[in-house]
Amino acid sequence: MPPRSARPVAPLDDDDYPAYTMGRAAEMLGATPAFLRALGEHRLITPLRSEGGHRRYSRYQLRIAARARELVDQGVPIEAACRIVILEDQLEEAQRINERLRTQSAESQPKSSA
Repeated sequence: MPPRSARPVAPLDDDDYPAYTMGRAAEMLGATPAFLRALGEHRLITPLRSEGGHRRYSRYQLRIAARARELVDQGVPIEAACRIVILEDQLEEAQRINERLRTQSAESQPKSSA
């Protein structure tokens, strides 16, 4: 999954902005609202709620849900699909942190002349 935006310019440029209703999110994923509710029950995504109590999803959450949908379409049970996506996301974050630390370490090392 692509990295989340670091500095959004406007709410719609923010990957975490809850811009999509459940119906629109389900339509975009080619899924049902029940599928999105199931992802919430398995704690893969937690949509924000509007003042009226309606679920609202961000682009980041839709990317996560799309990955889960791919796995479910391949026959993976939804519980396992959610766990796989969570682990993939954690691994990706750990790799980003490791790369940042490697870069910082390399920049702080004194240059040796050969």
